[in-house]
Amino acid sequence: MPTFKKGIIQIAGVKDRCEAELLIEAGVDWLGFPLRLPVHKEDLTEDEAAEVIRRLPPEHPGVLITYLDSARDIVALCRKLGARHVQIHGDIASTELLLLHELVPELFIVKGLIVRDEDVQALLSTMYECANWVHAFITDTYDSETGACGATGKTHDWSVSRRLVEESPRAVILAGGLTPDNVRQAVLQVRPSGVDAHTGVEGPDGRKDIARVRRFVAEARSAFRAVRP
Repeated sequence: MPTFKKGIIQIAGVKDRCEAELLIEAGVDWLGFPLRLPVHKEDLTEDEAAEVIRRLPPEHPGVLITYLDSARDIVALCRKLGARHVQIHGDIASTELLLLHELVPELFIVKGLIVRDEDVQALLSTMYECANWVHAFITDTYDSETGACGATGKTHDWSVSRRLVEESPRAVILAGGLTPDNVRQAVLQVRPSGVDAHTGVEGPDGRKDIARVRRFVAEARSAFRAVRP
């Protein structure tokens, strides 16, 4: 089973190869590529994403972020992109996760846990049901106004994510409204194994603001060092 290095920093919504290279230079570990989305518009086409992902160094994987719920569809898209990591944000049956695991054992699978109404028990139930077939979880925020499950720019009740971190048999990544201003406090309070930002490090033009990315990375790294056992 693929391993997870604690302290992972992911930035999602990569727009092109130039931006990917700048993010890596700024200290980002994983680069996220949201595709086949039910709400938001994709940042680039699948062919463009494939070109970027295939040029990334192995230690900085491109992560397919998707709402697909069919194992075979996910495998097909991962192969098209050359992606070795996938982050599944939508509802997906545990049987499909099992099939995905069987079809591509080397694929690193991250399952989204979307915080809606602070219903911790429902999230815990999903987490335990899926834990055998995923390598990590990511908590994110639901936006009731748009129906978006992630990339909302909104935080959620961090005590919910902290509970999931405490209970989870897998690593938990924290997402949802994280910025350079709040990521340190988020890591100290939640104690996740990784953090993810998207809109929180963008400038007014919608592209990644590299100064904000560098500060996000510095604040997150400092916080991860502070909470090491």
